Amino acid sequence: MTTPLAKGLFLTFEGIDGSGKSTQCRLLAEALQAQGRDVVLTREPGGSKGAEEIRSLVLEGDPDRWSAETELLLFTAARRDHLERTIEPALAAGKVVICDRFADSTRMYQGLSRGDLRATVDKLHKLMITREPDLTLLIDMDPEVGLSRAKGRQTSEERFEDFGIELQQKMRAGFLALAQEFAPRFRVIDGNRPVDTVAAEVLATAQAALS
Repeated sequence: MTTPLAKGLFLTFEGIDGSGKSTQCRLLAEALQAQGRDVVLTREPGGSKGAEEIRSLVLEGDPDRWSAETELLLFTAARRDHLERTIEPALAAGKVVICDRFADSTRMYQGLSRGDLRATVDKLHKLMITREPDLTLLIDMDPEVGLSRAKGRQTSEERFEDFGIELQQKMRAGFLALAQEFAPRFRVIDGNRPVDTVAAEVLATAQAALS
């Protein structure tokens, strides 16, 4: 029987589209579970019933379907539901929560990419979310490689990929700047390497935080 941690660990992955972070989320969850840890693997937007319904609204359809301001409100609503119904209960139970994207993605995609909304993003976050991750792993990836990977998936959730390479380049620079801004909780992982090599560094980084 697994002994739960007295306090859970909230770990998030960030990166541009196609960076491989979703794969690394899954591999880390599997590795920690194999060590006997109680892990909740989740994602944003999504991770709860209400948030998953909002996910289809923001990730599918024409790139101009929503203004950046409307998008920000939708993402915040999804995150609030996710936090209430999935993240907070898991952390209270001493579990490790691994989340594919969180508020840092909103700081980038809505706060930086489509206008200067960062101050609004931060105000909404402070008002409605308040929590930051304990550890954020930024999988850094060449934007052209990342976009090629993302488009190669051929899913219906390609609304942000359809903005093109310029957005991916802007996002990469923005994420690296964010890693400096929130340096105590960020770790930058080079994603331009074999999956297993990246996974080994990710696991070592997470284990250091857990210890």
